[in-house]
Amino acid sequence: MIGKFDERGEREIDGTGHLVLPPFVESHIHLDTVLTAGEPAWNESGTLFEGIRLWQKRKETLTYEDVMSRAERVLQMQLAAGILHVRTQADISDPDLTALHALLALRERVKPYMNLQVIAFPQDGLRACPDNVQRLEQALKLGADGIGAIPHLEPTREEGLASLEICFAMAQKYGCFVHVFCDEIDDAHSTFLESTAHLAIRTGLRERVTVAHASAAAYYGEAYFHKVLGLLARSGVNVVCCPLINSAMQGRFDGYPKGRGITRIKDLWSAGVNVSIAHDDIRTPFYPMGTGSVLQAAHMAAHLAHMMGRDEVAELVRMITTRGAKTLQLEDYGLQVGHRANFIVLPGRDAMDLVSNQPSCRYVVSQGHIVAETWPARSQLYTPI
Repeated sequence: MIGKFDERGEREIDGTGHLVLPPFVESHIHLDTVLTAGEPAWNESGTLFEGIRLWQKRKETLTYEDVMSRAERVLQMQLAAGILHVRTQADISDPDLTALHALLALRERVKPYMNLQVIAFPQDGLRACPDNVQRLEQALKLGADGIGAIPHLEPTREEGLASLEICFAMAQKYGCFVHVFCDEIDDAHSTFLESTAHLAIRTGLRERVTVAHASAAAYYGEAYFHKVLGLLARSGVNVVCCPLINSAMQGRFDGYPKGRGITRIKDLWSAGVNVSIAHDDIRTPFYPMGTGSVLQAAHMAAHLAHMMGRDEVAELVRMITTRGAKTLQLEDYGLQVGHRANFIVLPGRDAMDLVSNQPSCRYVVSQGHIVAETWPARSQLYTPI
């Protein structure tokens, strides 16, 4: 616990020239797909649709041990990068719920030092794959923290709306989180963002609802976008932006000028919508890169969202800390007396230093214990300047 500062601990660390922050928050990742890039083949087109085809093939070979091993390796990467709170998706389109079982077990294994939320994700849809409806409910009975839908990949708009109704009705029944894959497509006609916000209000779930991606919003006409913007702000729905994968994957079918690939972060934030930034994929058929650092994602967002002002960059850091914590509905988060002693120590003077340099965490502290430590790299120059 964080308490009075006149007591000495077992070990003292020198934080001179460093910043102390609450831990980073990863608000959207797929731990069941991580570290599978190139299996069974590389996504040479870079498109979402080829990524889905490759993952459909790869998940035929999933085992409990396979998911557990890869997910644990990535959590170790994230822990070293200062992330102590993670919300992961678990594809439940597999009849055996292999990924879900592994990630629920991993959640318990890392609980002493890391907080993991598991969302049951119907990758193949709810109307396109009706068996997923029963699997969603089974996932909740097994202990999943929330459920989702993917309306823009259902066969028709009407089926997409029906899938949202199913998801929200079940969430009301079980009192769980809703985390919707929403409009991850370069199509101005994909308007499930509006529908999700309306359902959040109608059902009273509001802040317990999150939409991820919302890429299509970048293609909406201004009048319609501002209508949706007001609805979102009133609803309390959280928006998660994934600038790394979306900037690489979206816009593939655009002529020039090509879309930037991400939702309108600055407009959403300015209107009072809670926006967080996430990594999403790490070395998967959908995105072959990634280090586990959400500072890398914030750095990309600074460029794509035109957020280079000092106040804007400071807000980007909030999007991977306090705003991410709000998305996950975390309690006992932040640097306050009486809260758990969870914090990170990084070299730098301010948010601009953090986003610009993307430094490694010097220390990561969980429950009052140092759980990760990175020694600074030193460069030796051999030429006079």
